[in-house]
Amino acid sequence: MTASSALLTDRYEITMLQAALRDGTADRQCVFEVFARRLAGGRRFGVVAGTGRLLEEIESFRFGDDELDYLEQHGAIDERTRRWLADYRFTGTITGYREGELYFPGSPVLTVEGTFAEAVVLETLVLSILNYDSAVATAAARMAIAAGDRPLAEMGSRRAHERSAVAAARAAHIAGFGATSNLEAGRTWGIPTMGTAAHAWTLLHDSEEEAFRSQIDALGVDTTLLVDTYDITEGVATAVRVAGPGLGGVRIDSGDLPTVAADVRAQLDDLGAHGTRITVTSDLDEYAIAALAASPVDAYGVGTSLVTGSGTPTAGMVYKLVARQNDDGSWLSVTKASADKVSHGGRKSAFRVLANGTASEEVVVVSDGFEPLDTPAEHPDARPLQTELFTAGGPVADWTGAAGVRAAREHHARVIEEMPVRALALSRSEPAIPTVYRDAD
Repeated sequence: MTASSALLTDRYEITMLQAALRDGTADRQCVFEVFARRLAGGRRFGVVAGTGRLLEEIESFRFGDDELDYLEQHGAIDERTRRWLADYRFTGTITGYREGELYFPGSPVLTVEGTFAEAVVLETLVLSILNYDSAVATAAARMAIAAGDRPLAEMGSRRAHERSAVAAARAAHIAGFGATSNLEAGRTWGIPTMGTAAHAWTLLHDSEEEAFRSQIDALGVDTTLLVDTYDITEGVATAVRVAGPGLGGVRIDSGDLPTVAADVRAQLDDLGAHGTRITVTSDLDEYAIAALAASPVDAYGVGTSLVTGSGTPTAGMVYKLVARQNDDGSWLSVTKASADKVSHGGRKSAFRVLANGTASEEVVVVSDGFEPLDTPAEHPDARPLQTELFTAGGPVADWTGAAGVRAAREHHARVIEEMPVRALALSRSEPAIPTVYRDAD
């Protein structure tokens, strides 16, 4: 294994590259676009996530001897292609929606500009990252809407591939989750981490009381005690007896949560533990969280449904060639015309139209040319949605690392406030705002 991301791709990318080198089309300037034809799962909006991760992976998209030897041994490349790949560096530009931004059907989430050869080999890497991370972020945003002001913690590492778990924690944090149980996500992306004890901790000791005392000795009375290993009522009574009324919190991981939470709150209050918080963590999704809105719950921990996109594990984005340069330097708009897969050709600029601070439509201006387009004349105050992400041979530093995650989280918190009220509903429906295409003047 190497640190290169070059083989995180499909073989047909390399096949097309080799054929293009042979027929002379490899150096044609092209514009590729990432978009979703529809919002997966009947969601009312999508959340862009994974951009910072993607930019770093593109920077490490290098073909060393190990990668080239493998491709050659398996008949995937000839000598000319090997020499080209050995020198590969993406030298084009990437623009797109800021991470944390909302997107809708047809939104030009990412635009990759460069030669055909340089851009086509990035397709699989781009889609694998953006599709997964955006699906998780969209699910996380819906859960954050359902939770309101109550904090959310991501706890899904045991239900995902070990690297997907880190990506999921990152995407969830961008879309509103305050903390993660995953330590690598904390180290790599600067996300606050949390975690106290599992049922195994209680079962390790000779009694529940002994386990609670040991945990409090180690972590102090502000810790959260897991009270449902045996009997919840007895567990709560033991927790307060051991920690006193200043106990920080209790966690419930089973049972009919609305009923159990109400009973636990009443019991804690009767015992004088009025400030003790209640956290619930039992197979939650956005619908279960919404059902607990009237319950005396203080925080949620979410695992399986979050890291699997709450039933929608991919955002359904595609990577399509939308414009290419002719030999005479002019530009040609190109598009796929297959039934049910029609797309809009041409280079695009996107804007969010606001009415009194509330989003009313997504305007996408289409051109056959190469240069970015100005704000539509009929909407001079529309908010531009695209920014430079990768230029001069490297990622724009603002969007990478832990600082990029913080910026994406802050941006998401701002733009979700722009959405009309209908966008906040959890039921399946049409997109919250329409996507309107305009031809450039």
